[in-house]
Amino acid sequence: MADESANLSATMGLIVNGGNAKSAAFEAIHAAKVNDFTTADAKLKEADNFLTETHNAQTGMLTAEANGDHAKVTLLMVHGQDHLMNAITFRDLAGEIVDLYKKLAEQK
Repeated sequence: MADESANLSATMGLIVNGGNAKSAAFEAIHAAKVNDFTTADAKLKEADNFLTETHNAQTGMLTAEANGDHAKVTLLMVHGQDHLMNAITFRDLAGEIVDLYKKLAEQK
């Protein structure tokens, strides 16, 4: 059975970094809305960095599972995976919205 404290740490990494990634992506949209594209691009990069951290936490969990170190699936772990999936989706959408605001600004 997997080390419970390592699983908790990885799960919290999913939640915290996933939430931070989503927040940074949201800030990128707000910056683009007021034509602050330097900040928007920086916030998208920040979101990507948080997603990398989140991905690393998830990869550690998946590697342990593949090596036969099975973790007990908890509601907290499922919540962490939800945070990751939502953050990835939101980041992708934020990038598209920022690009749209850039195109609108170029047309003015």
